[in-house]
Amino acid sequence: MGKIIAIANQKGGVGKTTTSVNLAASLGVLEKKVLLIDADPQANATSGLGVDVESVEVGSYQLIEHSATAEECIVSTNAPHVDIIPAHIDLVAIEIELVDKDEREYMLRKAITHLKDRYDYILIDCAPSLGLLTLNALTAADSVIIPIQCEYFALEGLGKLLNTIKSVQKIHNKALDIEGMLLTMYDSRLRLSNQVVEEVQKHFSDMVFETIIQRNVKLGEAPSYGESIINYDVSSKGATNYLSLAKEIIKKNA
Repeated sequence: MGKIIAIANQKGGVGKTTTSVNLAASLGVLEKKVLLIDADPQANATSGLGVDVESVEVGSYQLIEHSATAEECIVSTNAPHVDIIPAHIDLVAIEIELVDKDEREYMLRKAITHLKDRYDYILIDCAPSLGLLTLNALTAADSVIIPIQCEYFALEGLGKLLNTIKSVQKIHNKALDIEGMLLTMYDSRLRLSNQVVEEVQKHFSDMVFETIIQRNVKLGEAPSYGESIINYDVSSKGATNYLSLAKEIIKKNA
């Protein structure tokens, strides 16, 4: 039985999509069957795995509004063992369209729960907001990874996200767990980076992944080629970090 993991933080630019794409590819290389669901209207996870966003006819929009089945939305990618349910800019409209639907927070869960028999891991790349899309992802998920960048204001807004997770646990999804907090964009030369790491580890101890994602030029370059860091440069620091994270998650869920 597979596990559904949402990757969420309402702050933009913290490494959510970078983590979604490269964790999916790393788990795939470690021979796990992975489905990545792009639940962000910016569709960067879709293009980051080499899928042409303009050519997407059915994707997460149709999946969430139940006008297409998950099977009809799944596309294979250039990453081994990794499939994707792509996004398109039309996903922007979903929040408005879901407003008057009954059980609107459960639309994604109803559409994908049966896929847990087919995949080891289903990752959901969330939008940088705490709107209905993210709420759907948290309601569908078994756990959530929270990327936190090692920069100024890193902890700003974290309380808000943790409160949202608590209220989802209380109302919609009692089983939702925090898979871990992931420190990203770490630069060991910067005092600030080291302070953020200390601060997060001090406050959240066991909830923080041992793996830290270091700032890496190759990680920034890979998406422009429509490739994960594993495909783009497997010997890079970024690839080493994400493979380490994938191993940590596999070990935790063994």
